[in-house]
Amino acid sequence: MHYAHKPVLLDEVIKALNIRADGFYIDGTFGRGGHSREIIKRLGDKGRLLAFDKDPDAVMSAGVDLIQDERFEIIKGSFTMLKRYVKQHEIKKQVSGVLFDFGVSSPQLDDIKRGFSFRYDAPLDMRMNPTEGESTSEWLNKASEKEIADVIYKYGEERASRKISKAIIKIRKKTPIHRTKQLAEIICKVIPSNKKDIHPATKTFQAFRIYINHELDEIREVLPQATDVLCKGGRLAAISFHSLEDRIVKRFMRDQSKPKDQPLELPVAQDYRDIKLKLVGKKIRPSEDEVSKNQRSRSALLRVAERC
Repeated sequence: MHYAHKPVLLDEVIKALNIRADGFYIDGTFGRGGHSREIIKRLGDKGRLLAFDKDPDAVMSAGVDLIQDERFEIIKGSFTMLKRYVKQHEIKKQVSGVLFDFGVSSPQLDDIKRGFSFRYDAPLDMRMNPTEGESTSEWLNKASEKEIADVIYKYGEERASRKISKAIIKIRKKTPIHRTKQLAEIICKVIPSNKKDIHPATKTFQAFRIYINHELDEIREVLPQATDVLCKGGRLAAISFHSLEDRIVKRFMRDQSKPKDQPLELPVAQDYRDIKLKLVGKKIRPSEDEVSKNQRSRSALLRVAERC
């Protein structure tokens, strides 16, 4: 059974993709299929939708209705396989639109056993694909104090990164850190809560999740791929949930939408042939109504660009 929660910025995404009935679209982050289901409703017999997700639970959630739809295909794997898959399968029709909804999904946060949230006592895992790579616990119990501090500061933008890292090492010498509540309690002792809406462990948990799943590296890797497979007029839509993700998306779209700078000493005009994207509108945030119904949407931000 598919997850019933309405995905973030659904109406805005559908409008941004400018869907054609005979188009070929890619949902790089299937999640529980909310965006995919709305896309496929707008496709005709010749339309096609390809989805990716490395979370086995997400792939399993597609449901019989989508799996049996000849216009739909889902790949269990990272969206960084996007260009390779399109090339290997000799897909002749260029892609009409690509969507990314970056970050962790609500079902993943709410699934206690996945260990994404400090609100539940669970194994400290945090892997998007729990069958591959090492868990947060495995890494945390062997990483150096400097490594841990660097990850917390770089991916969580947490000023108390060194204090938290030092506290983790101190506790780790006595007992391994295997539970989410255990880690959250360590952090709370270092930085007591002074804000009602932000838990002291929020930034550190975010940092470990991003690091363990190589999230920012994968975003940097896939954006050029998406641009390369888009047809002229095809749309790239990307939803980010924090500044680190959005910074990458913003800079990529900006850089691909303007000519490369030429050395000042050379008497040559700017070369506009390298421009691949055209920005479509300004950044889009959820409406007040959506935020009131889904508090997790409050930090979402959608950026859209069109292939030149």
